[in-house]
Amino acid sequence: MRLMRLGPVGQEVPVVLDQDGRHLDLRPLTADIDGSFLSTGGLARAADAVAAGTLPGFDGRGLRVGAPIARPQAVVCIGMNYAAHAAESGSAPPTNPVVFLKTPNTVVGPHDDILLPPGSGTTDWEVELAVVIGTRARYLSSPAEAAAVIAGYTISNDVSERTYQIDRSGGQWSKGKCCETFNPLGPWLVTPDEVGDAGDLGLRSWVNDAPRQSSRTADMIFGVDHLIRDLSQHLVLEPGDVVNTGTPEGVALSRRFPYLGDGDVVTLEIDRLGRQSQRCRRSTG
Repeated sequence: MRLMRLGPVGQEVPVVLDQDGRHLDLRPLTADIDGSFLSTGGLARAADAVAAGTLPGFDGRGLRVGAPIARPQAVVCIGMNYAAHAAESGSAPPTNPVVFLKTPNTVVGPHDDILLPPGSGTTDWEVELAVVIGTRARYLSSPAEAAAVIAGYTISNDVSERTYQIDRSGGQWSKGKCCETFNPLGPWLVTPDEVGDAGDLGLRSWVNDAPRQSSRTADMIFGVDHLIRDLSQHLVLEPGDVVNTGTPEGVALSRRFPYLGDGDVVTLEIDRLGRQSQRCRRSTG
């Protein structure tokens, strides 16, 4: 299934996008697509309702697309999870997953504007496969157990302000990762059965239609199930949490491309997960 949230900020309507491109209203089953919905068997109920044809249609034409998961409690991120990106960042490939956190209020819709912080000049894009957790995960014992806690996948733009991240952070990255609007997410939450092999999906990004990143999740140093299991040894993942799994090479940090400026348009896509696009504009503070 492909699940979406449509409507103005704070008023999003949960829907399923069916195989014919029609929106089906999920409100008979839930007020929103959130951790509570996921943890109480919401995906199975939604699938049964779609199969039974009991969900009403919803006219979503022209409506804003919100992030496909509401109010994540945590956004957990993996750094330097592609060897070529580690190299362009000037680092050796890690021997253990590098973990940092973004504040949940960085999450915005897939087509919402990116606000460039006042006076900053080194804001960067990062296309990433995002995992949405469906079941509480703690001390998982195997990759198979890790796979079982995944509700679905979506596209994340792990926007980063590199001066804040590298020069001002005192050795950690969060200052460069947590500015407002710095995690566009979506358009869809796609369930694992429809994604298939999440370990071999193509990821691509463009800035103003010029190619930037092109890779595959098969090039990850640590695969999805390994990451979820490893994270569960160090923190408890809750339903609705988002895990950004790292970005491939092709970012501005490589010095091959200019950083983002006012009016630039960033476009990202991942196989079977759709496409998102944001316009950058300078925040007035």
